[in-house]
Amino acid sequence: MAKDKTVFVCSECGGISPKWLGKCPHCHAWNTLVESAPESTAPTKNRFASLAKTAELAILGDIDAVDMARIPTGHDELDRVLGGGMVEGGVVLIGGDPGIGKSTLLLQALDSLQRSGQNTLYVTGEESGAQVALRARRLGLDNSQVRVLAEIGLEKILATLESTRPDIAVIDSIQTVYSEQLTSAPGSVAQVRECAAHLTRAAKASGVCIVLVGHVTKEGALAGPRVLEHMVDTVLYFEGDTHSSFRLVRAIKNRFGAVNEIGVFAMTEKGLKGVSNPSAIFLSQHAEPVPGSCVMVTLEGTRPMLVEIQALVDSGGPSPRRLSVGLDKDRLAMLLAVLHRHAGVACMDQDVFVNAVGGVRISEPAADLAVLLSITSSLRGKPLPKGFFAFGEVGLAGEVRPAPRGQERLKEAAKLGFSVAVVPKANLPKNLQSKDFEGLTIHAVERVEQAMEIVRDLAY
Repeated sequence: MAKDKTVFVCSECGGISPKWLGKCPHCHAWNTLVESAPESTAPTKNRFASLAKTAELAILGDIDAVDMARIPTGHDELDRVLGGGMVEGGVVLIGGDPGIGKSTLLLQALDSLQRSGQNTLYVTGEESGAQVALRARRLGLDNSQVRVLAEIGLEKILATLESTRPDIAVIDSIQTVYSEQLTSAPGSVAQVRECAAHLTRAAKASGVCIVLVGHVTKEGALAGPRVLEHMVDTVLYFEGDTHSSFRLVRAIKNRFGAVNEIGVFAMTEKGLKGVSNPSAIFLSQHAEPVPGSCVMVTLEGTRPMLVEIQALVDSGGPSPRRLSVGLDKDRLAMLLAVLHRHAGVACMDQDVFVNAVGGVRISEPAADLAVLLSITSSLRGKPLPKGFFAFGEVGLAGEVRPAPRGQERLKEAAKLGFSVAVVPKANLPKNLQSKDFEGLTIHAVERVEQAMEIVRDLAY
């Protein structure tokens, strides 16, 4: 059977060329022509015609808003990131570094779903069926009834989805799948976009939940066109160092739940296990308080987590270094200027190193106050009190701004036994006598110098 003719479309102007050229003949842009299957003039022969749904014009207020039914995966941390579980007809894209645990987690989830009565399918394009079976034995998934298909042809995968009608299907990975309608190699921009579009439309038409595994680039972003992220309903990223036993799964897009929600897993001999109390892995266990350490409460999606911020201030040379791990280095330079101008603490001739313990990345400005207090503690060589924590955004004028959902942060710290807090005045709870804040002494501040004065009185 002859392959369909392909054309090359300019990504800048949309111009069409019958063959690949270095420069677009229409807009003269370089290296913008991408292979694509041509649109057919006959609507019945369009390659998406069989998957396109027809709908009548409706008024938004008259449409019944029905909550999507969730299918629990059997892993609480994964369900948290997904917004409660898998959704019928939903498409999930999950990416991460090689060897970080994507295939392991999905195989475990499919086995749990299959044991709960769901019809599952695992399509592997990178491994053989024997390799998948070997991994399952290693994970202790004995006598698993998950159906496995070793295939990279899109048309055969779609035919299998049509004939077996699974509830959940995993495609591992989308970069290995190719369509016969295109002549380019698997993993190219055209193939990834075309295959993802077909699988997404198949999921919406049949109601099967499809999970696509994606590769990542050297910079850590998902490989392939950005349109891939727009097509799917949920985008998850695996984070963490392969040398560490802990993994973070973060939702950066979710049409059925909260974004920036994270799930914490520990890699064990039997696969990935959820961590119910993630704050424990981000806090160092010091027998006694040490200088340069301050605990803060950060928000990851809807979950408050306690993270230890460590700072080391040491005498530097003529060009002092400013280095931060897990925090924005530009923000560190700004905070040092605020500390000097408004609190009178100078670090101009000092090397300043700041680290968020446990490999977590903190992007919210609520860490500002904890960073300043840890730097001051290290500079003076005096530890902060035992059970102390702080959070709040610091402005250039020296003011301490409130952090979102401050009461939830305070409740989480009180639940874990922390006793002293320095927080923005706007985050001070109205009902301090509540049982949620029992045993917690809260100092509310409006400016950086007030926070420094309170900590100076509290320090050993």
